[in-house]
Amino acid sequence: MQTSTVDHAHADTHHDHVHGHEEHHHEETFLTKYIFSQDHKMISKQFLITGIFWGIVGGLLSILFRLQLGWPNETFPFLETFLGKWAEGGKISSEFYYAMVTMHGTILVFFVLTGGLSGTFANLLIPYQVGTRDMASPFINMLSYWFFLGASVVMLVSFFIQTGPASGGWTAYPPINGLRDTGVNLGSGLGFDLWILGMTLFICSSLLGGLNYIATVLNQRTKGMSMFKMPLTMWALMFTAVIGVLSFPALLAGCVLLEFDRLLDTSFYLNNIIINGQLLGYKGGSPILFQHLFWFLGHPEVYIIILPAMGIVSEVLSIHSRKPIFGYKAMVFSILAILVLSFIVWAHHMFVTGLNPNLGAVFTLFTLLIAIPSAIKVFNWIGTVWRGKVRLSSAALFAIGFVSMFITGGLTGIILGNSAIDIQLHDTMFVVAHFHIVMGVAAFFGMFAGVYHWFPRLYGRFMNETLGQIHFYVTLIGSYCIFFPMHFMTGLPRRYYTYAQFETFNNFNFLAEFISMAAIVVFVGQLVFVVNFFYSIFKGSKVKGEKAADGHEYANPWGATTLEWTAPVERLHGNWPGDIPAVHRWPYDYSVGDRDYIPQTEPLKPGEVSHD
Repeated sequence: MQTSTVDHAHADTHHDHVHGHEEHHHEETFLTKYIFSQDHKMISKQFLITGIFWGIVGGLLSILFRLQLGWPNETFPFLETFLGKWAEGGKISSEFYYAMVTMHGTILVFFVLTGGLSGTFANLLIPYQVGTRDMASPFINMLSYWFFLGASVVMLVSFFIQTGPASGGWTAYPPINGLRDTGVNLGSGLGFDLWILGMTLFICSSLLGGLNYIATVLNQRTKGMSMFKMPLTMWALMFTAVIGVLSFPALLAGCVLLEFDRLLDTSFYLNNIIINGQLLGYKGGSPILFQHLFWFLGHPEVYIIILPAMGIVSEVLSIHSRKPIFGYKAMVFSILAILVLSFIVWAHHMFVTGLNPNLGAVFTLFTLLIAIPSAIKVFNWIGTVWRGKVRLSSAALFAIGFVSMFITGGLTGIILGNSAIDIQLHDTMFVVAHFHIVMGVAAFFGMFAGVYHWFPRLYGRFMNETLGQIHFYVTLIGSYCIFFPMHFMTGLPRRYYTYAQFETFNNFNFLAEFISMAAIVVFVGQLVFVVNFFYSIFKGSKVKGEKAADGHEYANPWGATTLEWTAPVERLHGNWPGDIPAVHRWPYDYSVGDRDYIPQTEPLKPGEVSHD
């Protein structure tokens, strides 16, 4: 195991006023350390464990509705035991089926792949990798998690009310969600009110966190840490925060106006609504307005999810290939290009809304253009791994799996970006396959790569490698078994409770069963990860390092160059016991001459050229 020495060089006193050197010696109670913690490392763990909980819930919902899709004519008596009136006679009701689909999408998109992914790694890595004691505002950081937890509680409560949770789709389109009428749709009652409240709290959490992340990266970098000496994880997380701060307010406004329509009988989205032959008094609203507001967040949300995973994968591939990242500045500017383009492609979700074809052509152009920076990143990842000394650890495998998934899903994105083709494929299983692979599974692979890689930094222990490898292969093969066949279920519409009445779809019965079985296997594979994670927190192999003169143990288990591995194995409040290390070089000095790696803290030699 390689270890690195720590150069505790003098850092600007600007950083030390945040937490003095005595800060990590102060007494903490259980409440201040584990519950109302303002330490970025503990808040990172809170986001991660909450995200894991939601990942299990969201995955379980998908298994339940896959039982219905795979075996629509069968009954499962155990379902009635657990679900009660929602599965009388062992058959899931259509109302609860749509509620599960709605909550599955909401939970995984927002609570796992946004809150769980960004919340975990932005909190863990930003202070460590830019070299600061903590976030710009530790208190706001704590509030960010508690808004997230509050949103989680509200969403969870909605499962236990009489009319059930929201069931009008995770996109919350009016008019079905604009009417507070359980006669039209059970989930349009209190369940959807709780959905809007939960999303409002979630957006508050994201905005508080995002502003904190941006402020920390821009203002609290250690001495010598210029922008182009930052790891790609920092660029990805900062740009992700920028996207969130600019786009989430649109969804917040859309949800508030939707609740006005529901509770105050306004007509922002409703017009000429007829129920049971009676014309309601709504006039002048447009449901298309909500779609614009939703997708102005909804498409940038794709990149809010995928950019942190891209940053993690860039870091993990470079470290485990023992090679500098290929095309560092190209990677930075491609992330910037994705940020800009992500705001001008939202209407490609709306080609079937009667969108002017000329306007559709503009959105088609920008949608296809966004493939260019994405392709640059794929090329550079392959260039990084090419002829490297690749260590096939669990983290590296998931990073490589991410690249595979991103390529597969990205190719179908080019197909769907063309408006003429998208109109034919809209709301079919082809679309389900595309976005689950490129945004869902790929982001999970990036998240898993990060958890396996930085687990020693989080807990001072390693996760079990054997279980990690089993987790990887089950997830990789199983995910392709779930989503690849969906590309060939031609014309099969999504969101149907059952296809039994449609003879034309009978030829897909075998595929539906196969996909459902694969989904069950993949879910069990994720339970392997959960067991490995919690077991390793307490019983995993301890990270062994060297004791320094200051009495602290230091370890660099992966032989990485970045600052997080210059802090002691013990997770100190304030991160470093003495002065914060100064930075002298870029973060990707691997296989330089006869040296395996050179830490960022090592000064440049005479005549050595800086990469920034």
